[in-house]
Amino acid sequence: MWRRAFPLEWTLEDNVHGYLRRSNGMPFFMHRGLRILVAFLGVLVVTEVVLRTVFGFCDTVLLRADPNYEYIAQPDQDRMRFRHHIVYNSLSMRSPEPDSKAVVILGCGDSVINGGVLTGQDSLATTILSTELGQLLGREVQFLNISAGSWGPDNCAAYLNNTKLPQAKTLVLFASSHDAHDNMSFKKVVGVRKSFPDEQYPTAIQELVDRYILPRIIEQTTSTDSELGIDKGERAFNKGFAQLKEYAGSQGIPMVIVLHAERSEIVAGDYNSQGQEIIAFAEENGIHLLRDLDHGVIVDQLRDKIHPNDSGQRKLAEIVMDDMATNKGAYGLETLDR
Repeated sequence: MWRRAFPLEWTLEDNVHGYLRRSNGMPFFMHRGLRILVAFLGVLVVTEVVLRTVFGFCDTVLLRADPNYEYIAQPDQDRMRFRHHIVYNSLSMRSPEPDSKAVVILGCGDSVINGGVLTGQDSLATTILSTELGQLLGREVQFLNISAGSWGPDNCAAYLNNTKLPQAKTLVLFASSHDAHDNMSFKKVVGVRKSFPDEQYPTAIQELVDRYILPRIIEQTTSTDSELGIDKGERAFNKGFAQLKEYAGSQGIPMVIVLHAERSEIVAGDYNSQGQEIIAFAEENGIHLLRDLDHGVIVDQLRDKIHPNDSGQRKLAEIVMDDMATNKGAYGLETLDR
């Protein structure tokens, strides 16, 4: 009965005509493939837009090589990366343009005070200090952020000796234990290592895959410290400490060292052997030393083994601010009472 009601010839012909009607003359499997292709392209476009507009891909901080201090951020950058606002001035500082009419403090260091792309401009310890010191003194204060990821004291000294800046009140070096032997090597890293880009990726998807996904899949041939440019070789004590002291002396301003503890040191409750070298240098040279381990820092204020999170940046600012209040002379601020 079924065959009489629906003859085989009629069924096949009807199906063929149905396929052709639904695909406008195109074989059905090609029509389905086109829809899949269009959907795939749509997903790519949406992904690209979201990565760019929400997460700031293709808008990372770019660097340039330098013959005096290895590398530094390219000047005049205004970025929005991972929903954090990042600004560099014309002198490659993560600060507003230096103002000779302001009270200027030279804040020097590496990624600890630089913050990287995971710290917004307003969350930086140097930004917080600029604001709160300005309120305390009743005038504009610029706690300049002269830094780059993995810089050592010798990078900072070379920058200061090759850059014209307004007269400052003091020089504050933010250092960590590994800086004791993190000497400049001038290895080519800019544009070579993914942590030191000199141009944006063509597409956000390419950046996501090449910079963040593939390194997690493919075994790395370099260590994390090597990728970040940190050299902890058994070489001489970093000459930059003495060079910064000499620079401060030539400017007639005091020098202060803020020693920032790494996670392992917070857990141990003391600085390691390289940190002890920095402490000894400060004591031997009469440099005011501020140890954050003496002021209640905790591991929850770090986002990894060394870098402060937003809470850690604020804590660092509080430690320096409190020390300034009780040791104004060490910072050259004794004549600036409101």
